[in-house]
Amino acid sequence: MVDARAGQPARPSDLVDVPRLVTAYYGLRPDPSVAAQRVAFGTSGHRGSALDAAFNEDHILATSQAICEYRAAQGTTGPLFLGADTHALSAPAQASALEVFTANDVRVLVDSRDGYTPTPAVSHAILTHNRGRDSGRADGVVVTPSHNPPRDGGFKYNPPDGGPAGTEATTWIQDRANAIIEGGLKDVRRVPYERALTLAGRHDFLGHYVDDLGSVVDLDAIRGAGVRIGADPLGGASVAYWAAIAERHRLDLTVVNPDTDPTWRFMTLDWDGKIRMDCSSPHAMASLIENRSAYDIATGNDADADRHGIVTPDAGLMNPNHFLATAIAYLYEHRDGWPGGAGVGKTLVSSGMIDRVAAGLGRRLVEVPVGFKWFVPGLLDGSLGFGGEESAGASFLRRDGSAWTTDKDGIILALLASEILAVTGESPSRRYAALTERYGDPAYARVDAPATPEEKAVLKKLSPSQVTADTLAGEPITAVLTKAPGNDAPIGGIKVTTESSWFAARPSGTEDVYKIYAESFQGPDHLETVQEEARALVNAALS
Repeated sequence: MVDARAGQPARPSDLVDVPRLVTAYYGLRPDPSVAAQRVAFGTSGHRGSALDAAFNEDHILATSQAICEYRAAQGTTGPLFLGADTHALSAPAQASALEVFTANDVRVLVDSRDGYTPTPAVSHAILTHNRGRDSGRADGVVVTPSHNPPRDGGFKYNPPDGGPAGTEATTWIQDRANAIIEGGLKDVRRVPYERALTLAGRHDFLGHYVDDLGSVVDLDAIRGAGVRIGADPLGGASVAYWAAIAERHRLDLTVVNPDTDPTWRFMTLDWDGKIRMDCSSPHAMASLIENRSAYDIATGNDADADRHGIVTPDAGLMNPNHFLATAIAYLYEHRDGWPGGAGVGKTLVSSGMIDRVAAGLGRRLVEVPVGFKWFVPGLLDGSLGFGGEESAGASFLRRDGSAWTTDKDGIILALLASEILAVTGESPSRRYAALTERYGDPAYARVDAPATPEEKAVLKKLSPSQVTADTLAGEPITAVLTKAPGNDAPIGGIKVTTESSWFAARPSGTEDVYKIYAESFQGPDHLETVQEEARALVNAALS
């Protein structure tokens, strides 16, 4: 249910108490016997709020020590690139991490401008350093909870491949971190912050990233066409980057909101009445949407700039799936330097429009479970030209076919929207309309359904044989999947497909619900039928 104040400006009562939040970071100690207070790496690292004793100094000290031990065991001896976003808990957590990393003789590189660092800039730095190296390879940490509310903190590890760490690494790190906490932190090596600062090296994340952008996006075309761009960092780490992009590449680009504030008082409220920097949400992006006529292309990024939101004058905020399909159709027709066999990567809950576009392009489709980590090997070796997920996160190859980033990059996706307009003369939303004329116009939605912890555990381990139905919404079922067809990895749930529709059901990692993603190329009414029958199919399998 959408909150009555969704899309409206935040009020003082909506704002987090920053002094209280930071005090909780240093003052509260986690209880290892409480599951919610343990280190837990999801698809994007460990997240939580200091106010709930779910993200505090003990967590970061222990996790940083665990990362030191993990990287040593893996033979990672190069520098560790350390970045952080604008959340209130990011600066304290970055300081804690620096104290531990330097005490363990890790050469840490922090921002040379003492600025904020987007996730893609860290991935770019790792890959640039490691290119052509067999030894002394680098890795990185980004202190960010991404688009989460201001009360949250986050901490994620990127190994030498530059992307989000895989399950093997995150499981080892979280288990070791929890053991260190249970042991009273006696295994943590640490130096005072002042000493850590003198030991840390400096890296110009912004300069290297911004100067290199022309290798991945056609900035000359954007400049030549005079595309008027409005870029809203949403108070996040990309704020200085957008200003530098405008200046260095001489683009007609306005930084719509150059302010940063750990309370995010300038935001409009998200669907549930919370402040959330979700650039794919029409509620969080309400102010930019309202002023869309001032620009040819307007864009938004979340706090660490790994997600993108695309706003056009003719359509407003594009659905993330729509822009992914549009981007794919454009890129594979305008990147002559890409390998001929480079496939299209998508998560299994992304739109079937991508399947149809890939088939129309004659490109191999690689469908993987939820999580950007699954795209990392393909982006690294060029077997994937593009990897994207339904939550507005994607990246793609440089124009010469080599790797750009192996983590989500909301900045290049935002710039790509302007390239599409500059090169084709049509907005991305009009390009998507042309795709629907060729491939059909799908209706897509995600809903939640209640589930007990026991039911969620069953759902996560379902087998295809437990789905006994032959049809879905009047069509024969063509596949029942519990593993992703692109890499045979477990999807942690189930996906059922027909010729014109599909649904996928996955348990939530944090709430007593399961998520039903569904899509139909037969319109909204048929989609509702798919959703109703999906609930019935899942409930029958759980019983």
